[in-house]
Amino acid sequence: MSAYRTVVVGTDGSESSLRAVEKAAALAGDADATLVIACAYYPADPKDTSKAADALREDAYQITGSAPTHDILRTAREHATKAGAKTIDERAIVGAPVESLLQLVDDVKADLLVVGNRGLNSLTGRLLGSVPSDAARKSTCDVLIVHTVR
Repeated sequence: MSAYRTVVVGTDGSESSLRAVEKAAALAGDADATLVIACAYYPADPKDTSKAADALREDAYQITGSAPTHDILRTAREHATKAGAKTIDERAIVGAPVESLLQLVDDVKADLLVVGNRGLNSLTGRLLGSVPSDAARKSTCDVLIVHTVR
C-alpha cells in the first residue's frame, strides 16, 4: 500500500474536531502528504442563517457565516502545525458538512478523509445519520474515523 498523498479533514472548531485535525496532521506529516483542512459553513443571509441553525441545531454554534469559519481554520492550522503537518491547505466551503467534504475529497483527489466520531453514537446520529457514518458510507477514498468523543 502506498502512502497517502492528500489527506482531507473537516473541522467545526469543536475540541472533538480539533482532535481529528491533530490525528490527520500527524498522519500527513509522517507521509509527507498535503493536509487539506476544511470547514463547511452556511452563508450569513438572515433567511438562510435561520434555516441552517434549525437544520444543524446544536452544531450551528460556530459555522454560520464566513468570518467565524476563517477563525476556525486558523486555529485548526495551528493545531495541525504542532501535530507535524508540513504542507497545509485551508478551505472554507459553503454547504452541508458531509456533501461539502465529499466534494472536496473529489476536487483535491484525496487519498484519505479523516473525521471525528462525534454524533456516531447519538440518537440523532442513529436515526438521521451523522457526519462520520455518512462520510464513511459515501466517500470515494479511505476514511479514518478518529475516536474523539468519550
